[in-house]
Amino acid sequence: MSQGNMARLLVVAAVVERDGRIMLCQRRPGVHNGLKWEFPGGKIEPGESPEQALARELREELDIGVEVGRVRDAVFYRYPDRDVLLLFYGCRIASGAPKTLDCNAVAWADPEELVGYDFAGADLEFVRRNYKLKKD
Repeated sequence: MSQGNMARLLVVAAVVERDGRIMLCQRRPGVHNGLKWEFPGGKIEPGESPEQALARELREELDIGVEVGRVRDAVFYRYPDRDVLLLFYGCRIASGAPKTLDCNAVAWADPEELVGYDFAGADLEFVRRNYKLKKD
């Protein structure tokens, strides 16, 4: 795909921290970035605000209700087949407990454990910018 017609996506992600741990989701096999770890979220549908999209995605993927806070970071990332602008929002679980409805697994990680996860590219960039990863 040439630069001119490469897909450009605006995506939202939730940074849910509880008791010092961060909620991560593993993508299902067979999808873009399959089995990579990420902060849960997804694409904004026509007519949705980013906050509405994030609340909908977390209901669909994890069966939880969230309070969406402020944008914590914005990451532009160029994958081989698409450009993504990912908006990371601080969120709090308001109802429910995460279930793997539309992801492979859910994990709660301490910040120092993040280095052990195989993140999708844009999510890894967020982790590098926002959490101090210890070098081996």
